[in-house]
Amino acid sequence: MHVLQTVPPSNLNRDDTGSPKTARFGGVVRARVSSQAWKRATRTAFSSELDSSELGVRSKRLVELLAEEIARQDADLAPESQKLAKKILDVVGIKTNTPRGKKDVPEEAGYLVFLSNRQISGLAELGVRLGRTGEEPNKAEARKRANQAHSVDVALFGRMVADLTDLNVDAAAQVAHAISVHAVENEFDYYTAVDDHKQADEEEDAGAGMIGTVEFNSATLYRYASVDVDRLNDNLGDAKATRRATEAFIRAFVTSMPTGKQNTFANTTLPDAVLVVLRDSRPVNLVGAFEDAITTPSRVATAIERLATHFVEVNDAYGQSPVGVWVCGPGERLAPLAALGTRGDLHTIVEGVGDAVGARLT
Repeated sequence: MHVLQTVPPSNLNRDDTGSPKTARFGGVVRARVSSQAWKRATRTAFSSELDSSELGVRSKRLVELLAEEIARQDADLAPESQKLAKKILDVVGIKTNTPRGKKDVPEEAGYLVFLSNRQISGLAELGVRLGRTGEEPNKAEARKRANQAHSVDVALFGRMVADLTDLNVDAAAQVAHAISVHAVENEFDYYTAVDDHKQADEEEDAGAGMIGTVEFNSATLYRYASVDVDRLNDNLGDAKATRRATEAFIRAFVTSMPTGKQNTFANTTLPDAVLVVLRDSRPVNLVGAFEDAITTPSRVATAIERLATHFVEVNDAYGQSPVGVWVCGPGERLAPLAALGTRGDLHTIVEGVGDAVGARLT
């Protein structure tokens, strides 16, 4: 997936000083949105694409999560649900402790653990059985329940548990850091917040309750992501689920937006151009089209032309023959990309890729 998207003044993804993230590429400074930020936005968007049973939760607070599910499955076990949850996690091999400097809070794991909702439910069943019968859970069974029925987000984005490597899941999706197709300079917005109760003529500051600055930039971004459908199918173990996951990922990645400073800037645009390429070889990032920073005023039109040209040149140079190409976006300026494949709306792309994935897997 190759996406060109313009965002107005914004601060989508901040560094440790609150400044918009940047990167040097092609000898100039570009706006940057980290892959983690857009992965998070994509994962959040899954809630409107998929049923909760197909999704997961990433958290340190596994004792609390598991205890809530144990109590949901058997309300009589609610008073001892946290004790049962900790016991089950200990059997799996996930150690939990009370966070340092905190009291009267549930124990936490020492790191974030990504579990599907079905895995949480399966582990809770062991806790319910332990609470009802006193039967100690078997380590092998507990590990199995923590490592089967992967959710779509776990299968796509992977899971790493450093001290339990048999629970690791290799990610099927790759997401690049989005960068601007042109050079940027961050700017500062000086603002004041007015104290509504203070009279303007009472004091020298004329009602100002606070002052400050917020840093921002505006950019046309090149975004890129890929999905290894075969690995995704290995992770999910079901062809229909793999097709749903692929379709959901396309919709979510294309339409999602990181939430950084959205209330301040209302920067919720949609892409100017989307190019989706299906290959039976390795994926190809086309960021080389923008190694020379665009300097013309019509950045979107120029970026579309460059992307289309680079796509053809790379394929010709290396004998690449995509299985399928789909394009969507508004306006006549999409014409250079539209000439490369099937043009339609986002639904057309999703349906076309879904059909191709379904055919391959069957």
